[in-house]
Amino acid sequence: MAASAGPALSREEVDRALARLGAERDAVESALLALQDHPGLRLLDGAELSGRTLERWSVAGKGLPLLWALFDRYSEALASARAVRARKAKPGAPELAELSELLTGDAVTVPGGVVPDGPQVLGAPAKLVERISLDALMTRMNSWYATVLEVVSAADAVWSALPARIDLLLAELQRVRTLAASLGVRTGGHPLGDDLAGIEQDLTALRTEVHGDPLALWRPARVPAQRGTVPEGSAFAGPAGVVDTERFDRAGRALDGVRLELEDLLRLRDEAEERLQGVGDLLQRADATLAEARRARGEVLAKIASSDVPAVPGPASALRERIVAALDLRQAGQWGRLAPVLDALEDAAAKELGRARQSLTEVTQPLAVRAELRGRLDAYKAMAARLRVAEDPEVVERYEKARWLLWSAPCDLRAAAAAVARFQQSLRPAHAEAEPGRAREAAGPAPGASQVQDGQAQDGQAQGG
Repeated sequence: MAASAGPALSREEVDRALARLGAERDAVESALLALQDHPGLRLLDGAELSGRTLERWSVAGKGLPLLWALFDRYSEALASARAVRARKAKPGAPELAELSELLTGDAVTVPGGVVPDGPQVLGAPAKLVERISLDALMTRMNSWYATVLEVVSAADAVWSALPARIDLLLAELQRVRTLAASLGVRTGGHPLGDDLAGIEQDLTALRTEVHGDPLALWRPARVPAQRGTVPEGSAFAGPAGVVDTERFDRAGRALDGVRLELEDLLRLRDEAEERLQGVGDLLQRADATLAEARRARGEVLAKIASSDVPAVPGPASALRERIVAALDLRQAGQWGRLAPVLDALEDAAAKELGRARQSLTEVTQPLAVRAELRGRLDAYKAMAARLRVAEDPEVVERYEKARWLLWSAPCDLRAAAAAVARFQQSLRPAHAEAEPGRAREAAGPAPGASQVQDGQAQDGQAQGG
């Protein structure tokens, strides 16, 4: 038996209920027509689904035909109520009781157990039909509509966001692979080639998953406060969640990284000849510097009495062999292998030039010391002239001794340095005597006798006046 509708409605309450239910019926019809034309629904109906999407759609896919069936029941019940209301302009108690039953009582017969994801009572017999009210039927339709729309909208959001972008990224990957092949970078022969193969495999698997199981990449909003918001990162806002694009974004970043490294190799290909020529120039300068060091070492051994002059190293023959190997790599187009070799060659060549310069500096150090002592001796000689002791026998003797040591070959630097120091010491007494005279000259001349007499005459004139 149908449940009682309760107290009978008044005529005004009946009219308001009919208007409300009619507006709800029209809204449901519009929503169902829009859902039926939804592009996501057409895609779901024609796709080979798997995983979570297959599981969800196996339930939600039954919802649209069921919704139309429930809508027909709703429309029929509402039409029956309108027909009863149209019998009389002013319905009496029997008509109002019938209308109350139709509008608020369990007067609509529907298939049993058609609540989406509804709990099943263990051991309860399955209901073939149920009788429910129009409001309960509307609630049930809303529940089914939300279930179907969630799956349809989520799948459509994923299909709208990812497949085209994946195809574009795969096309870009093929262009990058062409560039890699022109640089000799291939799968199994270079890490960048392996990286490209891995990126292609990831994107292909992602595209397959997007087409077959789009809901696996859908992140529904968990709480109402999150609905309509987009979390940080690359994601597309959906009706009640976001599309998870992390795997796609990660593949894009990886492809960008490979492209940048390949562009570096491309620049290397364009600059390799010039850089190898630069390495050769550095080695030529190093060889010339070492030759100069060997020549200077011979001069030092001939002119300086010293046994600790360092030996000059030979040319870097091993480095030249590495240059030959680098030229072979360049000729073969092995740019990936050439890059670290060329970097190491440039560093080694710069160090070789620095080593040659250091050797030249160490070898010529005794000559630099002799030149410094000669300069100091000349400066002390000029000082002796200013002090007017240049003719002093001791000064002359010490000067000649130092000069003979510095200009003789081989030169004993230790003895010469000691002789220059003794020559400097011979000038100290004269320098000390010259200091007071310089102080008096700085203070001005003392007054003479004529100045004193002039002062006395001026005093006498002043007194006589």
